[in-house]
Amino acid sequence: MTITMIRMVVLAAILMYPAYRGSGSGSGPQQISRAELCVTEGEIEALDSGQLRVDDSKMRAYSALRTNPVAELRFTYLGPTQEVSKLGSGTVRQQLGLKLRAQDACNLVYVMWRISPESKLVASVKRNPGKHTSAECGNQGYRNIKPQRFIPVPALAVGSSHLLRAEMQQDHLKVLVDRTLVWEGSLGNDALSFDGPVGMRTDNARLAFEFFADPSAPSKLPCVRGHE
Repeated sequence: MTITMIRMVVLAAILMYPAYRGSGSGSGPQQISRAELCVTEGEIEALDSGQLRVDDSKMRAYSALRTNPVAELRFTYLGPTQEVSKLGSGTVRQQLGLKLRAQDACNLVYVMWRISPESKLVASVKRNPGKHTSAECGNQGYRNIKPQRFIPVPALAVGSSHLLRAEMQQDHLKVLVDRTLVWEGSLGNDALSFDGPVGMRTDNARLAFEFFADPSAPSKLPCVRGHE
């Protein structure tokens, strides 16, 4: 292979997998280690491969690093969990997703990839002024956002690998799956009335994954168990 051909291959790879440049640090998302995640419910296991793994029926975590509202989950779906947890509404749902501007359990933005009973991507703002813990707000304050444009997400097959990324510019949200824009819209001013780090959650879904965030400051946040 000639030098010219090698350069063409490298250029094609760069164009196919563009790096996102974060709005704050300018360095783009970096992989977040297990030590840099605050796990508030369930367990996350660090694997020898450098990946992380979750097998619990209910897992909640957020970045212990201060971050811009950009998060990326690169994961392999391993199937449903053995035990089954219900949501606060009593509904049983299998899903995984990202959290943005996660101030606490009552005030944050969710981007959830629902696996069953319906394959669907949903963006929502959970807003409960004056409330901060799950005991205070429960499943109140959710508002699902209607996108300005979207395309359906693929149904997840056991063993399949995907990339889920969400990024906010002011109240404008973009969601990409496998580097394709699948959801775009305005979250409204409610989404800017609170702030916090990015995070992730799973319900009844087993994953091997890598989590990426865009740190905005070197200081770490306290790990609060009731944060959600």
